[in-house]
Amino acid sequence: MDPLTQGLLGASLPQAVGKKQHLVVAGLLGLLSGMAPDLDTLIRSSQDALLYLEFHRQFTHSLLFIPIGSLICSLVLHPIIARKRGLSFQQTWLYCVLGYGTHGLLDFCTSYGTQLFWPLSNERYAWNTLSIIDPAFTLPILALLILTLVKTNLWFARLAVFWALLYPVFGFVQKERAEDVGWQVAKQRGHEPLRLEAKPSFANILVWKIVYETNEKYFVDAVRVGTSTQVYPGESTPKLNIERDFPWLSLQSQQAKDIERFRWFSQGFIAQDPNNPLSIIDVRYSMLPNQLKALWSIKLSPSASVDEHVKFNTHRDSDPGTRKAFLKMLLGS
Repeated sequence: MDPLTQGLLGASLPQAVGKKQHLVVAGLLGLLSGMAPDLDTLIRSSQDALLYLEFHRQFTHSLLFIPIGSLICSLVLHPIIARKRGLSFQQTWLYCVLGYGTHGLLDFCTSYGTQLFWPLSNERYAWNTLSIIDPAFTLPILALLILTLVKTNLWFARLAVFWALLYPVFGFVQKERAEDVGWQVAKQRGHEPLRLEAKPSFANILVWKIVYETNEKYFVDAVRVGTSTQVYPGESTPKLNIERDFPWLSLQSQQAKDIERFRWFSQGFIAQDPNNPLSIIDVRYSMLPNQLKALWSIKLSPSASVDEHVKFNTHRDSDPGTRKAFLKMLLGS
């Protein structure tokens, strides 16, 4: 989730259960602790671009790391913020635990994938009920926290926590509706998907991207689930076959190993870029949910040395035509 939402949710839980006289400091401790796990984005390498993908949402986001991560936050924030306002270290740690603990669970609600049980498991868990940015989720929490401070009333913070629990549940209902439509679309095409997933499109839980896999291909479609449902048929692409798509690539090379790392990150949804035969795309994400134009990809090079890494590229530019098409989907046009 975006840092603002992480911080706001991190602030709301300590305020909701804390003492009234600690309202401001508890919120501040929760805010900073709620954003702290995303410091893992600083783990990068100029030589190995996929290192970032491996470590983001890894140990700092694990449920098992909450006591350690919150303790680090407490050690930093107690002398700077809390001690001056009369809090004991134990109280500081409690508020930091509450704030820090919300982060991984909120990220789990998105579709990116979070290693909730690292180091016991490297699996990336994703509930697929929230977009990584969703104003309909964030703005009510912000408004309720402002009211908490203005009115000095803990119940507004409690309502913020309640909204943070309720909205993903509604997202889950929407996801189930979208997946039901996706299965119907696949059946109409005569397909029996090996797996099918619905993922929220950007900043809403109304329009969903349907991705399903057959023996040979991936198919993507968009589904709008409001009072009625509407399908926007999409595209398909062959599944990645390294021997067929990159016959020149040595399977012992670092680039081949990086493909497998990218496959793990993408939960297996990878294919050769239809527009760039040297690139491999993550089929799950695109600006328009019924398109294959991926948000990110890796690029290989036939001239790379045996120990050279792939390049990681992002493709987040949206032209006016793309934005207009997405708005039409959102409005049900």
